[in-house]
Amino acid sequence: MLLSVGLAVAVVAMVAVPARREGRDMLTPKGEDMVSLVREKTGDAFDTAREKTGEALDAARDKVADVTRPNEH
Repeated sequence: MLLSVGLAVAVVAMVAVPARREGRDMLTPKGEDMVSLVREKTGDAFDTAREKTGEALDAARDKVADVTRPNEH
């Protein structure tokens, strides 16, 4: 299976790299639209995940600080 995947990557590289150097597009216009749509959606999801991760880290820091600091009453 790995051999097949490696061979497929090599064939795609042999075809795609020269075509790209000649300035030809790799995808049809419809394919380019789909790629841009996927990039937009994953970018939004990535930003949301990054915000949630930041909130979780802040909450964890607060909990650690509460445990490590003596009670200040």
